[in-house]
Amino acid sequence: VIEQKIVDTNKIENFVKAFAKSYYSWSNTQESIEKRTAAINQYLTKSLQDLNVDTVHMDIPTSSTVTDVKIWEVEAAGMNDFTVVYSVDQTVTEGEQSIGYTSAYMVVVHVDSDGNMVITQNPTISSIPTKSVYEPKVKESDGTVDAATTEEVTEFLETFFKLYPTATDKELAYYVEENALEPINGDYLFSELVNPVFTADGKNVKVSVAVKFIDNQTKATQVSQYELTLHKDSNWKIIG
Repeated sequence: VIEQKIVDTNKIENFVKAFAKSYYSWSNTQESIEKRTAAINQYLTKSLQDLNVDTVHMDIPTSSTVTDVKIWEVEAAGMNDFTVVYSVDQTVTEGEQSIGYTSAYMVVVHVDSDGNMVITQNPTISSIPTKSVYEPKVKESDGTVDAATTEEVTEFLETFFKLYPTATDKELAYYVEENALEPINGDYLFSELVNPVFTADGKNVKVSVAVKFIDNQTKATQVSQYELTLHKDSNWKIIG
């Protein structure tokens, strides 16, 4: 059985990123077009160099700059070949107007026995993942925690999250068992609990809650989500 040689895909990703930055960058001058051609030829087979001779030419009315290249997939396609799907963010300028575009492409990269690489299939229009329509089921309190306990736990959580951003290990120990929550030592100001959901778990109470903090550095609101398990002996404590 012939085993495929393990290849560092970081090298492939960086190879394709560097190629894309050259391939999708140009201005409509002869010097720029010649520089682009020389640059992309460092990545392409001879047949692909010939194929790309006239992809950008002197009378093209646009110039293009690449602002970002993202690698979405690297997949083995045989012994020494890899398909790479990537997207390019570019700003295209025509006259006084500049417009940003994002496009997706696929290339094939061949990796030889020395680890050297060459692109063997020209950038071919492709697609990248889009936002999924999946929505997790919204949690709801099921009535297993009585009103008095709910009020107690809510007060405990409000007190805790006011202290939490700057609390030391020693201070946390009063509210948190062992390492259920690590210190964050951040410059955040507690704002409010959002939609806490309470469910009984034996003698414990489970709480699903979002917590709003104000980031004192950026002044933006930061919303953190927590799934907590609380237990009460002499006082309430976060145990998980």
